[in-house]
Amino acid sequence: MRTKHTFRLPPDLARQLADYAGRKKLHQAFIVETALTSFLSPDNSERMEAALGKRLDRLTRQVERLERHVTISNEAMALFVRFWLTATPPVPDAALPAAQAKGRERYERFVEALGRRLAKGQSLAQEISIDTEPQVRQSNEPGPA
Repeated sequence: MRTKHTFRLPPDLARQLADYAGRKKLHQAFIVETALTSFLSPDNSERMEAALGKRLDRLTRQVERLERHVTISNEAMALFVRFWLTATPPVPDAALPAAQAKGRERYERFVEALGRRLAKGQSLAQEISIDTEPQVRQSNEPGPA
């Protein structure tokens, strides 16, 4: 036995319902009944909360990974800049044009090498993970100072 209900929908929602029913070749009453059943089911909020929690956990892991990669990039850049500033002597004014030309040439080679590295798929963050995995110390090795 079914109970008849009469209610009004906003024009946009009524149009969406009619379009969906037409595309799926379903009766509008069936779609409304299914939607109400889903909305009113006692476990619906729990399912939605679980799905939302799962998505938030995934996003949190992605943000943490991005944060780690940015930290690695920042530290690598800082280390390079410190080394470069410490090890590179100033260029005399007479040699500046030649040094700039050599710099452009080196930069082009750097960009090509970077392109090859990115195409290979191995990232610095992956290398850092591999390089810094804890190794088992022998019992006769000294510990950290």
